[in-house]
Amino acid sequence: MKTILKTCLIAATSLWSAAILAAGPTVPLDKANIDLHDKASLQRGAQLFMNYCLGCHSMQYQRYNRTFRDLEIPEDLGMENLQFTGEKVGDLITNAMPAKQSGEWFGVNPPDLTLVSRVRGADWIYTYMRSFYADPARPFGVNNTVFPNVGMPHVLEELQGVPRKTYEQRMIDGEMKDVYVGLKADGSGMLTAEEYDQAILDLTNFLVYTGEPMMLEQRRLGWYVFGFLLVFTILAYLLKREFFRDLK
Repeated sequence: MKTILKTCLIAATSLWSAAILAAGPTVPLDKANIDLHDKASLQRGAQLFMNYCLGCHSMQYQRYNRTFRDLEIPEDLGMENLQFTGEKVGDLITNAMPAKQSGEWFGVNPPDLTLVSRVRGADWIYTYMRSFYADPARPFGVNNTVFPNVGMPHVLEELQGVPRKTYEQRMIDGEMKDVYVGLKADGSGMLTAEEYDQAILDLTNFLVYTGEPMMLEQRRLGWYVFGFLLVFTILAYLLKREFFRDLK
């Protein structure tokens, strides 16, 4: 009995932790209009991940060759431009960061991102990556409106520039007060605001793909199953009419 109770308690605790992790933030999320049919977007997203994210975050449940095949990237081209850790094409996408040191550097081990889209959702990822802002009080000099006191540096700062909180003077209760109106980059990045948003959309698209690589195939097969059931239902109805016609 004690073993059963202990097992139930562990399961309940795990479900509670997952619920907390997936809970929505206190700020509105922007809509990520992802398109898993857009191979060019997925390829750009993969390039961003391999160049800027893989140094800290692994993707240990996804293989290089599977990614190249699904994203229609020639294997030799993918190994040359998207594989930087010396692994083989059939290996899982991991990194060489030691777990102990990374926990000391960031306060917690950077999580694996293979399934992050299934836990957080595409809108959360898209908004989170566009919500960093300069905060000198933080260890890495940045904070995040979606994930306050985040321990992650703004790894895409060279693309976006330095984003800062912006305020406007507005009349509130008869007094002029500074009101927060959003974030704005300082223009020092390699991309414009529109280009950066598209880059984050590409990255989000890629992370949604890795969360469930079979999604498009499942949808395609689903239509065949639906068609079969429709034809079967029609035939079953006609067969029923034939059987019961003589019983009237």
